[in-house]
Amino acid sequence: MTPAERLKGLETFVAVAEAGSFTAAAERLNLTKSAVGKAVARLEGRLKKPLFERTTRRLQMTDAGDAFYKVCVRVLEELELAERVLAADEIIPSGRLRVDLPATFGRIQAFASLLEFAEKYQQVMPQVSFTDRFVDVVEDGMDVVLRIGGDDTWSAAVGYKYLGHEELVFCASPGYLLAHGEPQSVEELLHHDTVLYGRADGSNAPWLIKDGQQPLARQHVNPRIVLGQAEAQVAAVEAGLGIAQLATWLVEQQIRDGRLQKILPQLATQGLPLHIVWQRSRQHAPKVQALISHFETTLAIRPHADNV
Repeated sequence: MTPAERLKGLETFVAVAEAGSFTAAAERLNLTKSAVGKAVARLEGRLKKPLFERTTRRLQMTDAGDAFYKVCVRVLEELELAERVLAADEIIPSGRLRVDLPATFGRIQAFASLLEFAEKYQQVMPQVSFTDRFVDVVEDGMDVVLRIGGDDTWSAAVGYKYLGHEELVFCASPGYLLAHGEPQSVEELLHHDTVLYGRADGSNAPWLIKDGQQPLARQHVNPRIVLGQAEAQVAAVEAGLGIAQLATWLVEQQIRDGRLQKILPQLATQGLPLHIVWQRSRQHAPKVQALISHFETTLAIRPHADNV
């Protein structure tokens, strides 16, 4: 089967899936209902799987149809993009741009940058999701993703740029330190109440401690409270429940205005890396290039937060 033959029926199938009926799809495509039905039937015959469950009342995609629909949408979008780029009618960034941001970092740090981008490139329509789950850039059909941490092994299908590492600092509320005293050493630190981050698998994130020339150590401590959301963790520290190790991008404002206080600043250490990730097949699209450049300029993490 030639590549051209593989493309036959894809647009018709996508139209039926999105319209919810052969009749509505036929109207959208300017075809007869019979022609649409035959095109889908030929596609099902070629795939040897039913794509729709047909009843007298409704048309519903099968599991195979749903999976195939996602692939078809991605293929057709990439073909359209290639045609537009080759036709040179997309010199100015334009069109839908699918972006995924880490939930908390996205809201606190990246969203303002994205709004600046949207204001600058008014012909681009960002479609933005905020999630802390692992996002597969290709499988999920994303154009650009910001990723904190994650696998350092990148597939050939994606491109990426490193924006720096988080810096982690220990901090507590002034009220907590007044009541419990400020630790002056690692040993004293480990005897204080702690506010820990809880992972989705039920484990607690350990503290990362690098004391002087000692190698970086993962220190598991007994928590006063465990929270699975970063902003809730900050709120618990502000409320005086204990000491936490937090990224400076998360608490820089609280430290500036005195709601939180850094402890043992010499223990500040490197946290997780931040990357921009994108599909290589879409990297020449002006809208993708523009957002990569914009994020690289506005979101690069400072190596040290001495002024925080």
